[in-house]
Amino acid sequence: MTRAASRRRTGDAGQAFPLYIVAVAGLLLLAFAFFAVGQAAATRNSAQTAADAAALAAGQKYRDRLSTELLDAIRTGAPWKDLLDGRGVPGAEACANAEWFAGRNDADVTCTADSYPTSFAVEADTRKTVGRSVIPGTENTHASARARAVVEPRCTPGPEPEPTPTPTPAPGEGDGPGQGDGDDQGDGGDQGDGGDPPANDPPAGPPTVNLTCEDGKEWTVDPADPRDLPEAADLFSVRLAE
Repeated sequence: MTRAASRRRTGDAGQAFPLYIVAVAGLLLLAFAFFAVGQAAATRNSAQTAADAAALAAGQKYRDRLSTELLDAIRTGAPWKDLLDGRGVPGAEACANAEWFAGRNDADVTCTADSYPTSFAVEADTRKTVGRSVIPGTENTHASARARAVVEPRCTPGPEPEPTPTPTPAPGEGDGPGQGDGDDQGDGGDQGDGGDPPANDPPAGPPTVNLTCEDGKEWTVDPADPRDLPEAADLFSVRLAE
């Protein structure tokens, strides 16, 4: 090999080395950029998980309170049909439950209760930032996500229960001694009508309520018998809205 050819090869290698450096630097920059995107996606998923969990927690808390109020109203004879339709319970306690669940997922939420059908709109912000990366500003960026849970009634009022017939007293039943035709009573005007007055029947309690639910289950809620009552999940469903 001549000295000129050797110098030419050395010159080519010297020119290619900076290109290798630039290519490796570009690949590293691209890898760091993909890593930053991954960090952002993970933080965004964390925010969405927190929002979904908080919205469902609000809906489930509202459903439990709604079921308790409904069964109490039936037992006491208070108006209950609005409760069966999913209305009539304040949403503050449910939103407080959403905030607690969001904190468990390291996020802060704002919760808003909407009108019928009752739903809870939640916006979650992660407490942690995306973190430092090659993309400027990510160290101060928090992820946000939204979710909405809907509470829907699963049951409707069933047929009215048949009224219990009032028994008719037999002829002469309840006549006390001395209640004859008056000839046998002598002159005792101080005896009055004779006999004891008939006892008053106890006041009737709240009526039995029949419920027909989506799964074909029929429930009979008897205010006088607290057994075999429907659960909250039997009466209302909670789902995330699309």
